[in-house]
Amino acid sequence: MTPYDLEQIIQQGEGLTIEFKQARNGLPRDLFETVCAFLNRKGGHLVLGVQDNGTVIGVEPEQVEQLKKDFTTLSNNPNKLNPPFLLEFTEIHLQDRTLLYVYVPESSQAHRCDNVVYDRRHEGDFRVIDNANISSIYGRKSSFYSESRIYPHLGLSEFQPGILDRVRQLIRSRASSHPWLSLSNLELIRSAGLYRKDYQTGAEGCTLAAALLLGREDVIHSILPHYRIDALVRQEDVDRYDDRLDIRTNLIEAFDMLMLFVTKHLPERFFLQGDQRINLRDIIFREIVANLVVHREYTNATPARFVIFGDRVETDNANKPSGYGPINPDNCSPFPKNPSIAKFFVQLGQVEELGSGIRNVTRLLKYYCPNRAAQFIEEDVFRAIVPFSRIKEVRLPDIIESLPPKKEPVSDKLIKDSKAIQDLIARMEREIKKVRVKEVIQQRLLEELTLFATDRVFSATELSMELNVHSRTIRRDFSILLNANFIQPADSFGFYRISDTWSTS
Repeated sequence: MTPYDLEQIIQQGEGLTIEFKQARNGLPRDLFETVCAFLNRKGGHLVLGVQDNGTVIGVEPEQVEQLKKDFTTLSNNPNKLNPPFLLEFTEIHLQDRTLLYVYVPESSQAHRCDNVVYDRRHEGDFRVIDNANISSIYGRKSSFYSESRIYPHLGLSEFQPGILDRVRQLIRSRASSHPWLSLSNLELIRSAGLYRKDYQTGAEGCTLAAALLLGREDVIHSILPHYRIDALVRQEDVDRYDDRLDIRTNLIEAFDMLMLFVTKHLPERFFLQGDQRINLRDIIFREIVANLVVHREYTNATPARFVIFGDRVETDNANKPSGYGPINPDNCSPFPKNPSIAKFFVQLGQVEELGSGIRNVTRLLKYYCPNRAAQFIEEDVFRAIVPFSRIKEVRLPDIIESLPPKKEPVSDKLIKDSKAIQDLIARMEREIKKVRVKEVIQQRLLEELTLFATDRVFSATELSMELNVHSRTIRRDFSILLNANFIQPADSFGFYRISDTWSTS
């Protein structure tokens, strides 16, 4: 989420999936009523530091870390939100104010806040006190999200030995202070939403999602005999296969096995940023593999397929479609097929925020396989088609800073347009001094504009890697540069380029 993206959300105003809260010095009293309502309905965007009419007032900067900590702790506390649903705020700077943002996805379970069920309408949150309406929420969840199906006799003894230690290892490598690390095995399962109670029937226990994520192979197949993922290479023998991987284990191990299959059979491509090489293959196909294992309808007997042909990868997985036909990456809306499974992979650091996969693949594919586009088709079977080529390695030119210390080699474009770019930078240097920020910030802004001056597009993450500056700082800088009309949003979501009024092209 960038300042520009958040500004677009704020401009839409409050409604069914958008809620603003004032929070200068502490969490609002009714904050988790909204969280609960979003979880029980369609999900939504929650922003702290904005008045109901959309006026940005911000939160006190010195309170930000405490607010973030309190929010994460309470979202994981069954006495406040039951069942718990771990959420984390993102700090975003807009209009010289600090805001806190979180996207709350629709949950596969029915939640209570302070033992009260809340639902959402366009005009806001409301208590659900009628038993018939409460039952309809539970019925809606259980009938749509098959991952939440309860298996009362499924316990920790049916999990793959050592799998929860593996989970903690992955979490610790991403966030050493993650709240799940201090929990017992059963507490972790409950906090992850993998253990639930059906208040209609009284049944309680681990869910289908728990079995799929953590179960032994024999346990999974006693529940879903048809479950498997078929990974094939069809390049020489297109009628049969050159290599095959028949995956029937739990989803955590399946993810690792598919990524090893990718490493074995698909070519690497490196995006060069200064001295750092980013492996595009791993980033792109991590998203494709994540989609295959996270967003599948597992009660459907259609096997999932991951097939590598000579010039493309095709994946198929059973689906409960929210629409039909090709997906446009520019305006696709996130729609969780298995929210608990998706949330679990997010906490492991193997999946990014909901809805980012298609956009990330589309954005990076132009470097991995230039002049070809990926296709995503939503039907009863979801299909992804991702092209690739067998060129050994594509080395994109380094774009250097004109400010010391210089990096080598200088790109052809920078040599060709050196005079024009230097003149542009000189003009921007004069203008940047008019921005009312500290001199050290002005210098950093000029360094960022120097890179934009070569007509490159950047996301906050990429620019932070170029300059070795935290991405939160870059996002704050983007807000300043946007307001001063130095940069503007690029065609790709989350990316920015030099403003048309400054471009040398």
